[in-house]
Amino acid sequence: MAPPSNCLVTVNSTTDNGAVPAPVMVEAPQQKLQCPNLLDADEFRRQGHRVIDFIADYYGRMGDFPVHPSVTPGFLRDVLPTEAPSRPEPDAFGSALQDVRDLILPGMTHWQSPRHFAHFPASSSTVGALGEALTAGINVIPFTWAASPAATELEMVVVDWLGKALHLPESLLFAGGGGGTFVGTSCEAILCAIVAARDRKLAEIGAKRICDLVVYCSDQTHFFFRKAARIAGIQRDHCREVRTCREDMFALSPTELQAAMQADVDAGLVPLFLCATVGTTQTTAVDPIGELCAVAAPHGVWVHVDAAYAGSALVCPEFRHVIDGAESVDSFSMNPHKWLLANNDCCAMWVKRPCALVAALGTEQEYILKDAASEGHDVVDYKDWTITLTRRFRALKMWLLLRCYGVDGLRGHIRSHVRMAEAFEDMVRADARFEVVTERQFALVCFRLRSPEKLGGEKTANELNRRLLEEVNAVGSGPYMSSANVGGMYMLRCAIGSTLTEERHVSDAWKVVQDRASAILRKMEIIYRVLG
Repeated sequence: MAPPSNCLVTVNSTTDNGAVPAPVMVEAPQQKLQCPNLLDADEFRRQGHRVIDFIADYYGRMGDFPVHPSVTPGFLRDVLPTEAPSRPEPDAFGSALQDVRDLILPGMTHWQSPRHFAHFPASSSTVGALGEALTAGINVIPFTWAASPAATELEMVVVDWLGKALHLPESLLFAGGGGGTFVGTSCEAILCAIVAARDRKLAEIGAKRICDLVVYCSDQTHFFFRKAARIAGIQRDHCREVRTCREDMFALSPTELQAAMQADVDAGLVPLFLCATVGTTQTTAVDPIGELCAVAAPHGVWVHVDAAYAGSALVCPEFRHVIDGAESVDSFSMNPHKWLLANNDCCAMWVKRPCALVAALGTEQEYILKDAASEGHDVVDYKDWTITLTRRFRALKMWLLLRCYGVDGLRGHIRSHVRMAEAFEDMVRADARFEVVTERQFALVCFRLRSPEKLGGEKTANELNRRLLEEVNAVGSGPYMSSANVGGMYMLRCAIGSTLTEERHVSDAWKVVQDRASAILRKMEIIYRVLG
């Protein structure tokens, strides 16, 4: 082992007659044990400017990229080294940015493209991105009040700000005895709610009856609900997916739910949890919250509302009716990072009784987590509200958004996309070859090409629309759309929500759909005549 720096070492030698003289003390060379300054302010400023310029240039040349890349698995792994460098190359940061530009961006699906209509938005904004940078730079871990008092209290303020902006019932806010928090995703929020409901119910009926618990959703509920239920210890065959139908706009039927719950009670099982959805993934169906709560109440079922996408629209008073009856729910979650300009990741969750979360997810505080200033005060320790202990200061980003854009600014953002979706829907309806499959409620249009009877009618409609989507997405300049298969019908989804999308991008997308449809129908006509 090398000697420490600045130490003295002894050097022994022998004289000509073999005698050993007194040792000679020699100062060892100085060694640098400290690391270079990894948070040098000047270096941060220099590199930070490069990153900002890079991102600004990326948005400025977004149109140069196909929305969805034409690459095959292994395309990037084949060109990158198999091992990390042992030492940095000259101007390593600049070289890495060059690789991002030349190697990584061409292989990305560009979620911020104005021609990205395939998925619900992962919205971005200047304030959202800079809020993320500010959060990363400050880099606190607010898992208890003592760990970062201002972060905890800002989160409490901002979730109430946001809840009021969304017209949520006061019973879900700190101001009304409830409370909220920011987590990463709706998936995390749903899991926390199920665990809280599970422990509350088992406290009533006994822990040994966990195998009797049953949870409920519709066949349109996001698939993560089933996964969360399994993680929480619910048996796989005790997750009831209630069938929906087109006549009900694929919303969960209170009558069907009541029948399912009663059948389980008659079988000696225990209804536990209902996940209702406002804005399902495939068609943005809206479950009737008030009626579902009325069905669940006699069984003591915890009702959670998943409004991951459509919850952002609640800033607009004209959408308030979609959560009628929400004063009876136990918990509610939505993702500001989807449509409310918050950048990934940011999910807001509110609960009527925070004590249920704390009872299920709380931990005994170790000595190092205690703080004399909080003794005797009813403080919130957010580590007891969620699964993780390490958590991000997401409230700072949301606080900046609300301050810099205001509720009116967020309303304008949502309404602009809704207007563009209305325009796209009108264009679809104006072409008799197409149909709008489900009533548009927010900024998603579900549509399909009708198959002429002489070309097979409904028997070939699904295959016809599969081909149409493939050809639309094969157009290098976009648009990029996705599909849904609901009630046996294959349809195309046009989800408008990118911050950069303008009316011209929507009209251009429709022209591509029409052109591709015309080409497919001409080919089918030729084949029909030849074979006929």
